[in-house]
Amino acid sequence: MQEKFYITTTLPYVNAEPHIGFASEIIMADARSRFEKSLGKEVVFNTGTDEHGVKIWQKAQTKGQGTQEYVNEYAQKFDQLKQLLNLSYTNFTRTTNKHHEKSAQEIWRRVEKNGYIYKKQYEIKYCIGCELEKTDSELEKGCCPFHPGKELEIIKEENYFFRFSQFQKKLLKLYKENPTFVVPEKRFNEIKSFVKRGLEDFSISRLKEKMPWGIAVPDDDTQVIYVWFDALINYISTLGWPEDEKKFRKFWGTKEKPQAVQIAGKDNLRQQSAMWQAMLMAADLPTSQQIFINGFISVDGQKMSKSIGNVISPKEMVDKFGKDGTRYLLLAKGTFGEDSDISWKKFILKYNADLANGLGNLTARIIKLGENIKFNLKDIQYEVSLQTKNNFELMNLDKELEDIIKRVKEANQLIEKTKPWELAKNKVVEFEKIMRELLTELFIISQKLEPLMPETAEKIKVALETKERIILFKRI
Repeated sequence: MQEKFYITTTLPYVNAEPHIGFASEIIMADARSRFEKSLGKEVVFNTGTDEHGVKIWQKAQTKGQGTQEYVNEYAQKFDQLKQLLNLSYTNFTRTTNKHHEKSAQEIWRRVEKNGYIYKKQYEIKYCIGCELEKTDSELEKGCCPFHPGKELEIIKEENYFFRFSQFQKKLLKLYKENPTFVVPEKRFNEIKSFVKRGLEDFSISRLKEKMPWGIAVPDDDTQVIYVWFDALINYISTLGWPEDEKKFRKFWGTKEKPQAVQIAGKDNLRQQSAMWQAMLMAADLPTSQQIFINGFISVDGQKMSKSIGNVISPKEMVDKFGKDGTRYLLLAKGTFGEDSDISWKKFILKYNADLANGLGNLTARIIKLGENIKFNLKDIQYEVSLQTKNNFELMNLDKELEDIIKRVKEANQLIEKTKPWELAKNKVVEFEKIMRELLTELFIISQKLEPLMPETAEKIKVALETKERIILFKRI
């Protein structure tokens, strides 16, 4: 039976344009997905858009649009990343689709049936100026920072709550039994410390009259499901759950053998590795297998911000560096899980050094020098190394790229050392031997690049077959 592999990104909230933080996340997931597929596995790669909640409802009102019209527009912008970044996802889940809504309501029913949902008065601080709830951490000297002269109202509201507090021991047991449940280790330590300090129940609904844009709470038309409780369920609704139990078990796995791999940013650590896992336990469903938590991206030491004017979009990068140039730069930007600081200057330097002067130059030289060498790609035996498998399984994709660029440099050094163009004049046998070695190495490089830079890998293989000269990357 063909092995299965399931991977999902988070679903970006559709209140802004796609940014390179999410582009980095989805490219990582794509590379892992392609790698697992290359091993002969049947892959489900899920992404999509998170489309409920007060922010989106208010954004649509501000723009004078219907909320569904607004989310349709932004969902399309995120789905366009598939072509822009050459992504291979199989599923694009929108939390406004009817099946997802049914799945969210079914989770609610099961969690409620198992005794983990209850109703109580919920006291909030409310800013009339903003028409928003305010937490203590958002306030300055007890006031809303945007409306310091206006007194906050205390409003009591009846909501449904999830008994998160009852899952401390179960979550700690999950973490103990799965020492690589969250990667990297420091993020795992963070969530373990958070759970050890004790958990508080949290609200999982909102009054419909105040926030009508959401999935209806089963058997209560006055409430809608809180956006986080709803959105997380996409990871299983995309597999046809609950109707298609067979497909769900095949890809999500079982309690004895969970299979789901998730990738998220560090601002999603609690939601993905604690809240979501508790929800699954409460519904008597298998937990995830592993969660990868990535760091944040800053630009020239500053957080990306429209007001500063330093936001870099995926489209801007592709326009400048091409699809695979963009994939390379975002995958190689730094160690997985750590924050990284980027800039146009850093990108250009790395692009020119590693791609234009490195891989691109090497490919052009080998194809030109070896144009008359008889060479059959089918004769080359390529096996995925244990190190490569480890790099992909641990999401150390920057290290995999470092290894590839090291091979590129060594191949270029071999050309400089042996000077094949001179050997071709009077040492034909030696020339052909060196060139076969270089052609073989270029093929291996293309194989290693396939999950990471698929368009480039294909171009190299075609050039090796046809001996037609190509320019992979132009200097900037």
